[in-house]
Amino acid sequence: MTRRWLAIICMSVSLGTVATVALTASQGPGAVAQSPAAGRPGDAVPATRAAREEQAIQEARRQQLAEKEAALAAKEQELKKLGEKLDAQLKALEEVKKQYEAMLKVEEDRRKQAYSENVNKMVLLFKSLKAPQAADLLDNMDEPEAKLVLDRLEVKTVAKLITHLNKPRTIRWVNENLRKRGEK
Repeated sequence: MTRRWLAIICMSVSLGTVATVALTASQGPGAVAQSPAAGRPGDAVPATRAAREEQAIQEARRQQLAEKEAALAAKEQELKKLGEKLDAQLKALEEVKKQYEAMLKVEEDRRKQAYSENVNKMVLLFKSLKAPQAADLLDNMDEPEAKLVLDRLEVKTVAKLITHLNKPRTIRWVNENLRKRGEK
């Protein structure tokens, strides 16, 4: 604020100086030579009038600057309130985002749980079927699901199924399991 006031004061002084020079110049070339210090009683009135006019101009400028300063302060206050409002809205949005992400995580966990339960049911089904029937079903399943079921079945059950399964699928599954064990 002190910087602003310094600028206002400097502007006022410079405007006052310009106004004085302009008034003096408008009075003619001899106005500078005629001053109250010269001792002429008739010249004191125009200098006093010029001083009063200069003061009036400066006062008007000060008033304008004060009004502008008040308007700026009001705008600044309004912007501060809007900034606080935006901050509050941002916090609320972040909270909603956290709740949404938590809800998504819960839904994802529920979906994974349901998928795991479905796979477990399928494993139980394949355990209860005879080897040729189970192999026929596995051959008709998509590759990823068939591999998942084979991975979850017991070794004894898989050994019974392998002889009835499609050979390329069986070979891919065995190779994949060997790679997995080699990586461990």
